[in-house]
Amino acid sequence: MSKAIIFLAQGFEEVEATVPMDLLRRAGIELTVVGITGKEVSGSHAITYIADITIDQLSGDFDAVIVPGGMPGAANVAVNPKAMSLIQEFHGQNKLVAAICAAPVVVLEKAGVLKQKKAVCFPGMESQFVDAEFLDQKVVVDGNIITSKGVGTAFDFSLALIAYLEGDDKASAVSKKIVYQS
Repeated sequence: MSKAIIFLAQGFEEVEATVPMDLLRRAGIELTVVGITGKEVSGSHAITYIADITIDQLSGDFDAVIVPGGMPGAANVAVNPKAMSLIQEFHGQNKLVAAICAAPVVVLEKAGVLKQKKAVCFPGMESQFVDAEFLDQKVVVDGNIITSKGVGTAFDFSLALIAYLEGDDKASAVSKKIVYQS
């Protein structure tokens, strides 16, 4: 069974966190919700979540790190040295690094993990890519990096994460179970 973490920082986009959290758990992936700005974290639409742990409590070995978008959520991840260091560490170990919406630009670009990678982000932010090659797709998988556009692509993003971590059959089974059609 794969193990993943998802970062929640004040101002994150709720759908971009909730859909991956739900679908990865449905797939049997052990997911730890990590609060960057504390254990109680409010999203960009004033919905408050309780993280499993704070980033200062994080320990153990994981296969993936996931960063939802939303502003200022993504910016709050980008200014957290421990979060950024973990993203770089995961990338250096060829573990999955995934981000959606603003996070590919605001977090992954800043972390320096998009060099010679193809990626997508929230429409209108693509000019901010310096190291990545922008592709206008719902989800882009390039090696150990998965990026996606935003709220409307959260299911596609989550299923791509499941396929990467647990295989296409598991992603297909989850997709059928939730009656999702792309």
